[in-house]
Amino acid sequence: MAQTGGEGSVELLTRALEGVRSLRSEVAGLFDTLAVGARLVASGGSTEERDRNFKTSFQTHMTRMVEHVKEMDSAVTGLSQPVGPFNLGNSTWICQDVDSNRLPLYTQLVDSYKWMEKVREYSGMAGPVLSANSLKRTYFNASMSAKRRRTLVNSYVVHPDAVNASIAAIAHSYNDMDINISRPLGANAVLNITLGRTLRAVVVLKGWLIEWVVVRGLGEDNTKEGGMIDLWTESRFKVFQKVTDNANAAMLHFCAPTHPELSVRSFMTWLHSYITLFTEPCRKCGLHLQANLPPTWRDLRSLDPYHEECKP
Repeated sequence: MAQTGGEGSVELLTRALEGVRSLRSEVAGLFDTLAVGARLVASGGSTEERDRNFKTSFQTHMTRMVEHVKEMDSAVTGLSQPVGPFNLGNSTWICQDVDSNRLPLYTQLVDSYKWMEKVREYSGMAGPVLSANSLKRTYFNASMSAKRRRTLVNSYVVHPDAVNASIAAIAHSYNDMDINISRPLGANAVLNITLGRTLRAVVVLKGWLIEWVVVRGLGEDNTKEGGMIDLWTESRFKVFQKVTDNANAAMLHFCAPTHPELSVRSFMTWLHSYITLFTEPCRKCGLHLQANLPPTWRDLRSLDPYHEECKP
């Protein structure tokens, strides 16, 4: 009868594994003998002696292989059969397709591990930076008591006529900036801006609060099929992609809930400085092009042009 105790099963399993290892070693020795052939014996012997020694070595390997197979078979036979199937969980799906070309599991696991390590590293670096720089678009502290709390300025609740009048005044102050106002999303205004012969921009307002900016070239259309304004598609040109990123950064810089109309005017003044995007050189290096790009950054105070690599 097969041993059913825990210690007996472990002993039989150990013997079976030892038999497998011995069998693999003997098979490797057999293939080495077959690969070398009759030259296994020293070259000084005769041909008949080399053949006789080769046959003897081959028979020895075969005899040992048979013995190892019998030992392994007896050990495996003595092991108790499992009562039911093993619960492998989700790992059972891994072996559905054993072709490594069709199931690059190892490569995907390595890529996932590297991606998670980068996320952990970048999040650890971003945490202290974000905690040191407040991203709140307000000047008021929400932790103040109710008695001392000041009335917040709702810069996003503005009558459309007031916005229209102010935007029209801003447009009249610049001869080379054309601003068209539309409201496809209700009361909130969308500004379709054409800056001379340099660029086009779409600015989304929520009252006086600038929510989104996208900049494109003159040859690109700001509308989609059906005449709707395209608010999200970025420009296909690298220079206007850079300007879009800088415009959204400037949007946050000029945001002033206590003076909402002034924040829009300041942003429009900053945006108008891009009228010299392709004509004015960088203030630091004096070059028109660097890395095949013009100066795409404008200083938020002086409006001086800088390349991305030269900005202060």
